[in-house]
Amino acid sequence: MSVDKWRYTEACDGRPCPGDCDFCDYEEIETNEVDQVDMFGFMQESQVMSSNDWKWTFKDYPKEKNGLKVFSCFACGGGSTMGYKLAGCDVVGCVEIDPKMNELYVQNHHPKYNYLMDIREFNKLDDLPEELYDLDILDGSPPCTTFSMAGEREDSWGKEKVFREGQAMQTLDDLSFVFIETVKKLKPKVVIMENVEGLLLGAAYKYVEEIYHDFKEAGYKTRHWLLKGERMGVPQRRHRVFFVAIRNDIDFPIYDLDMSFNYEKVTYGEIKTEKTFPLGDDSEFYKVAKQAIDQDKSIADTRVRLGQKGSAFQTYYIRDNMVMPTIRCKPDIIDLNKMGYVSNESIIHAQSFPEDYNFGEKTTKTQVGYVCGMSVPPIMIKRIVKKLIEQGVFSLAKEDCK
Repeated sequence: MSVDKWRYTEACDGRPCPGDCDFCDYEEIETNEVDQVDMFGFMQESQVMSSNDWKWTFKDYPKEKNGLKVFSCFACGGGSTMGYKLAGCDVVGCVEIDPKMNELYVQNHHPKYNYLMDIREFNKLDDLPEELYDLDILDGSPPCTTFSMAGEREDSWGKEKVFREGQAMQTLDDLSFVFIETVKKLKPKVVIMENVEGLLLGAAYKYVEEIYHDFKEAGYKTRHWLLKGERMGVPQRRHRVFFVAIRNDIDFPIYDLDMSFNYEKVTYGEIKTEKTFPLGDDSEFYKVAKQAIDQDKSIADTRVRLGQKGSAFQTYYIRDNMVMPTIRCKPDIIDLNKMGYVSNESIIHAQSFPEDYNFGEKTTKTQVGYVCGMSVPPIMIKRIVKKLIEQGVFSLAKEDCK
């Protein structure tokens, strides 16, 4: 099977480079072993595991808590919040700029502390409750539009625009550093920050170097991984960069932290519902999709093969034996067997959202797709937190902070 490997040509203190220099390189290797290769080149054995916890309801939250206290920034619809709660954490509040998203967050998660504002304004507050200065985890998923390979990337860096996230005039490429200012303010024991895979590619990698620098200046040791949802029991090929930062006074060797996962892939055939949104026999996409062959991954692939203009590259095909592609804010994914767009329920399953999530008055394809596409799959966060707990990060934190 194919696995990812980070190859480093330069070493730091006898360890593989943590990603804050210019000597890092990336390659893909082929192996028939079930061993995982982490982003520092270490082989890690892991047993193949099965997953069915992607289908759940709010009643499935564990009754016994683990005592860990979390605050979520850029909370969106609460994807990460649900992951922390599934792991047994207590999520005490959030910051979110988008009024509509924040309304959904409050309806579904009932936060003790709710801040509807730009995180820059949150950082200026001097009357925060003491509880927020005693956090185990500060969570943050800075909006990633400017780093997405499907976006404008370099053309949008440093520019103030009205983005969909909150419809506010702002820059997005600096929000990781604004979030680290929040870290400096609240001084949590552990920070978990998520972003798109595009952050690691091309010119965007300079931001990774700056993130390491700023975390170090804030008093944290940091490491990052490219994690793949399909390897974590999430029914979706969602690849995301996760940074884990641990406060320097906690004596945990971060380079020993294992974030390898080896779950069986969950296919579309396992999560789909019978209903779809029909394309319509007279529609252009229907006529193109009817001519798709196994090698075609999207409408554009079929068009190019037929000698037509290759548009609609992100209108993907899905078959029962495939894993769903990344759920975007506009998830135009065509079920070739049904000749229709996949159902809301299939999107919810692929994103590992609960069956009883309240999407508001309009439970439309657009609304469900946008909320899910903007959120972190809860199961990804659940897996990460469980790993941190199992490896004793928070046990050491309690001892070192006495």
